[in-house]
Amino acid sequence: MPKHTLRVVARIIARPDKVEELRSLLMGLIEPTRKEPGCIAYELLQNKADETDFTFVEEWEDDAALDAHLASPHVREALSKAPALLAAEPDIRRYNVVG
Repeated sequence: MPKHTLRVVARIIARPDKVEELRSLLMGLIEPTRKEPGCIAYELLQNKADETDFTFVEEWEDDAALDAHLASPHVREALSKAPALLAAEPDIRRYNVVG
């Protein structure tokens, strides 16, 4: 049976007056994350209808790779700066492919 990868959808909502600051912070995660072991895909989307709404769509080899990512220095640094920029807690969901 083929091994399935882990998919992640992480939704992040900016405060209306902090959209550009949050966008810059999130963009800074892309390059180092894509170089991490176990990272297959890592894309940042911005909602066309609501500029405060950002979503990462990610694919990882497994839970261990994602857990290492969440503990990485660049993610921890971003998380320490994010609260002042966010309208709500990030909504991070892990998914298995079922079909």
